[in-house]
Order: sequence, then C-alpha cells, then structure tokens
Amino acid sequence: MRHCTIRGAAAACVVMVTALALAACTSPSDDNGKLVAFGPQGDNGSLADNSFTQEVEKKFDIDFDWQTTTYDGSVAGEKRQVSLASGDYPDAYFLVPWVDAFSRSEILKYGQQGVLVPLDDLIDKYAPHLKERFEEKPDWKQSVTAPDGHIYALTQWSECFHCSYPSKLWINTSWLNKLGLAQPTTTEELREVLLAFKNDDPNGNGQQDEVPLSGESTQPIINYFLNAFTYVPYGNGSTPPLTLDGDDVKLAATSDEWREGLKYVTSLAEEGLLDTTAFTQNGEALKAIGDNAGAEILGSAVSLHPYVFVSANSPDGRDTHYDALAPVAGPDGTQYATWRSPVNPLGMFALTNKSTEEERIKAIKLIDYLVTDEGDKRGAMGPEGEAWVPAEDGDVALDPDLEPTFKPLTYDETSNAAWRSMAQYWDSLEYRNAQVVPEDVYSPDGYERRLLLATQEYEPFRPDDSILFPAEKLWPDPDTSAELADLQTNISNYITQAQAEFVTGQRDIDDDAAWQAYLDDLDGLGVDRYLELQQALYDAL
Repeated sequence: MRHCTIRGAAAACVVMVTALALAACTSPSDDNGKLVAFGPQGDNGSLADNSFTQEVEKKFDIDFDWQTTTYDGSVAGEKRQVSLASGDYPDAYFLVPWVDAFSRSEILKYGQQGVLVPLDDLIDKYAPHLKERFEEKPDWKQSVTAPDGHIYALTQWSECFHCSYPSKLWINTSWLNKLGLAQPTTTEELREVLLAFKNDDPNGNGQQDEVPLSGESTQPIINYFLNAFTYVPYGNGSTPPLTLDGDDVKLAATSDEWREGLKYVTSLAEEGLLDTTAFTQNGEALKAIGDNAGAEILGSAVSLHPYVFVSANSPDGRDTHYDALAPVAGPDGTQYATWRSPVNPLGMFALTNKSTEEERIKAIKLIDYLVTDEGDKRGAMGPEGEAWVPAEDGDVALDPDLEPTFKPLTYDETSNAAWRSMAQYWDSLEYRNAQVVPEDVYSPDGYERRLLLATQEYEPFRPDDSILFPAEKLWPDPDTSAELADLQTNISNYITQAQAEFVTGQRDIDDDAAWQAYLDDLDGLGVDRYLELQQALYDAL
C-alpha cells in the first residue's frame, strides 16, 4: 500500500533581526566539501546510514553532513527557527510538509533577506525534469513563484485522490445490514440511523454501549455535517473558513447557514448520538474506541480513512465493516464535500547562502531526480524488490483505464532504506493511479482501491470554483504578514472553541443573544480587518 505517507521579548527580537541581517551577508561556508543539510530523522535509523542517502551521495557526488531533528512538529519547527535566528543554519533544508516546512511568510522573508537563495536559474539550467513537471502542472509553478518572480523553496505537488476529499463519514454497514437499514441520504435519515445504532443493540451484546458517532480533534467532525447547510472549506482549525461570493472574500462561520448547521450537530449531541470528546481527543483515543476489546462499539466516524480509527486485519474483521457515506443533503438540498487542493504552500526544499555554487548544482540535480517516477519510487518508497516491483501482465492499475506501471509492496516500517515523506515532491494523479492495487478492497493490500471507490462517492459534490477561496495560492504582503498571522490565529482559535461550546451546550445555539455575542466577539478580534487583508491578497493574484 502506498502511504500518503499534516517568543520572546523585544530583546530577543533584536537578536533575531541582527542575526538575520548578518546572515544575509554570509558567504558560502567552508564545510570541507560537505553539504550541511537539515532534516527530520525517524526512529528507524539515521539519515547518514539510510541506504537512499548513500545511493544519492554516489549518484550526485554529494557528501551529506546531517543536522537532524525529529518528526515532532513543534520540536522540529522550533529547532529550524532557532538555527535561522542564530545564524547557525545549514546549506540546505530537506523538510516534510506536516512536520516543519517553511510557511509562505518565512519563504518570502528569508528569500528577500538573502538567507534563502533563488532556485529559478538552477532549475532552468540543471533540472529538466522539474521544468517538465512545471509545464505539466502550471499551478505548481505558480504556487512556488514568489511575487518578485523568484523561487526560493520547492513545495510538494500531491494529487492523492482520496486526500482531496478529507472530511468523509465512514459508517458501519455491517450494523446497517443487521438492523435492516438503508444508507441515509439526508440529515434526518442520518439522525434515524444514529438513533438505531444507539438504541437497537447492533453489536448484539445486550448492552447499550454503542458509540454512534465519533472523531478526533485534528480532523474536525463538524465539517461533514455543516456541508449539508453551507460549504465548509478545507482546514483543521488552524485557519478561519473563507469562501468566495463572486470576487468578495467571506467568512463562512458567521452566516445563518453555518448557524443552522451547528444547530443540527448540537441536536445530535443532545440526543447522545455524537461523542463530544471528538472535539478534544487525539487519534489514539479514537482508535481505542474502534479497536475496543470485545464488542464492536463504533457506529461511524469522520476521518480521512478507516485505518485512522480501526486497525487493519482486526481479528473479528471489523476493519472491513466501514464504508464511506456520501455527503447527505440538508433540509434545503444543500450537499457539499470539502475539497482539498493539490497545491501545498509549504516549502520542503531550500538552499541557503552558505551553500557553494557546486553544492547548489548537486542539490538541485538531486531534487530533479526525485520528481521523476524512478526517483520518487526509490526515494519515497524504497528499493525495487523490497518496496515495489514492476507491473506484470494481468495486473490492474488503481485506475483500470491506465496502464499499470508498478506494484507497491507492504514495506517494513523499521526499514531505513528510503526518505519516505522527505522525498515526496511529485505525486500526480496519473502516476499514483497507475500503481497496481488488488481488486479485493477490504484486504489491506487493496486498501487504496477502497479509498478510491469511497472518494468517487464524494467527487460529484465538489464545490464550484466560484466559491473556493484559493488560500494555498496566496503570497503574504511583508508589510502586513505579521498582523495577518496574528488575526488568523486568534480568529480561527476562537471559532474552533466557540463551535465546540455551542455543540456541547456551554453556549445556546438557539439563543439569538448568544449567537450575537459570538458575532460581536469575532468583530472584536478584527474579522473586518482580516477579511480586508485577505481580500487584498486575493485581488493581487
């Protein structure tokens, strides 16, 4: 199976500014011919000993000197920021988007300060495959090109189909069949199914121990349900939900439709159908419900895929019991699916002004290799014969209309033979869907096909581009980026907190005064200014 596989006082600020000012004037360092590289290192061995590292060192005549961190995002991100602030930063960064990648603000700031060097000339001269990829996917090139016309960092292009519709509801169809229920198609039919899960003992143990609906905090459970009332853009609570009305940027979370959606979700909680710990529990806690020892107790969960909440190859086969429920229609027929763009705005690869010209050329040639099919399979998956094998006659591609090219093998998680996520720059729909996947969708090896079929149930409900706010394509204005970041954090945190409080009854969603207080609080946090800044960035596209 292919794994998709997301401070100081004023004195400290003076030190940081001084360090960066000095860094901007830094000459290439003398590292005895070594390319000093910063990257995350897992528990399965060192990057220095990694067999892919050793292969590319020979292939591109690179001698790496690794500065490593962990896959803990907070630790890794802080270490990267400290290295930049102190001026003790490497020649190159090899990062992972969901760990410690550069934000757009950082890319622009460090690029304009001269810490990150432009990559465009290097790409033009030494990266023919990357140039070809940019031509294939022009949105990718647009997304990495800063407003001044330079490319300071490379991002990931990922057309993981099932990832493009992240807010899926997975429902226990074994329970549906046992209770003689059809798959619900509307919000009220879904309520009736959840009531049956709660009251009619679908696990047959004579106890009312079923959890009709749950989730976990990093994948907002309400997104699926609010899409039956108004469109909910992709986000994990870190950004306010923005949409477009014509060319006007709007905050969805202040609309009457959003409130009606919250009323519905609140009613599920009041009837004991929604496990409200979904707003605070992590993935491990959710999986403990799905993997409950003894009786199967989980009726449904909102998640990207089932293995988030139930283990593969469960002894009683419960991992095969969950199928994606297509978006249900709301009272007025509204029926959306949250869509995620393949454009990732976070910078994975960057070169600094401490690197020499020779090191830059070698590094960009390595990146050029990683965007080839061969390089991606070797770097992100592992060696041929261990992580994948070529397709054979009779094999069927994930997309049956495509010619199959390679068959992923179940890899050893302890293997230290690939960079995995650190090497995933290129994942086009055509490349990904040409992999061989068994046709038994309920086997672990056929899991990717199961996710494909599930996602096809969501694709018809993708919103029209006219309402999609393209946040991933926007570049910050250096003059207002700090203000925008503060507003974004404060507003998104408040919306996330208030939603949970409405649903759990700490606030009364039916009380007009309580709703107005929520709107007033958002005004006090600077929503108008936030929308003004986002509007300016959108207009500049």
